[in-house]
Amino acid sequence: MVSLSEDAGAGAAAARLRALLLIMLAFLCFACLDTTAKYLGQWLPAMQIVWVRFLTHFILTLVIFRPWRDMALCLPRNKKLQVARACCLVGSTLFNFLAVRHLQLAQTVSIFFIGPFIVTALAGPMLGEWAGPQRWAAVVVGFLGALIIIQPVPGAFEPAMLLSVGAATSNALYVILTRQMAGRETAQSMIVMPAILASFAIAPLGIAQWETVPSAFLWGLLISTGFFGGLGHWLLIKAHELAPATLLAPFVYSEILWITALGFVIFGDVPPRSTVLGGAIIILSGLFILYRERRTRTPPSIEPRA
Repeated sequence: MVSLSEDAGAGAAAARLRALLLIMLAFLCFACLDTTAKYLGQWLPAMQIVWVRFLTHFILTLVIFRPWRDMALCLPRNKKLQVARACCLVGSTLFNFLAVRHLQLAQTVSIFFIGPFIVTALAGPMLGEWAGPQRWAAVVVGFLGALIIIQPVPGAFEPAMLLSVGAATSNALYVILTRQMAGRETAQSMIVMPAILASFAIAPLGIAQWETVPSAFLWGLLISTGFFGGLGHWLLIKAHELAPATLLAPFVYSEILWITALGFVIFGDVPPRSTVLGGAIIILSGLFILYRERRTRTPPSIEPRA
């Protein structure tokens, strides 16, 4: 006869497996978002793509959360921090969408994953969470991995890589502000407000740069950006409801696998050796930081950039 404790253990194991599947699917959605943005960039301005991405995400947010049922849960308590956080999310998305126009997807996502190192560096002065010498060593090694990818030497350096650095930095600030607001703002407001603020803030630029979408197929891809972003966020939330962050955190790097495969299939991109080597160094350094954080406190989250 199976005991209650055995049933509970089996249920917890099943929940963790579902969580791993959900987080892998979440980062597949984010990889599809980047791939779609790169494809659309051949015909449409980046600002137009960014605006439609947030506008469709905003509409999905309204459908899912129906904020009119309890407006108090969706209203911000600290308006300045909510606006700053939304601006960081917009900056991360815009920088990334501009970068994928000029770089391979594997390059942009590898550089983006320097974000945890930036979070570790800024968490001290901004949150009072000071890193120890071992984590700082991992930050330095991760930075060296980024330099291997960027290759800041004449003839090898691609200026567009600075856009990916801008995306990673914006996302790191977004993560830090999210931590700062956690427990002070409702989860609903932290999901709904960025979508609302981004949609309305970008609207003038998105409309001003609007170009006719050439085909129904491209219209479908344009609208899908909000779907991929919104679904990815939802899957990420559901995964964290089923399993602890310490278990899920390393799986954010699965996006590198997804996006490298999509870059090869859609664009025929084969990552250069420098991207493979630098990306491997960044992943190993990031996993070490996660290991150190797992022994002390909640690991530094790597929020999706879009």
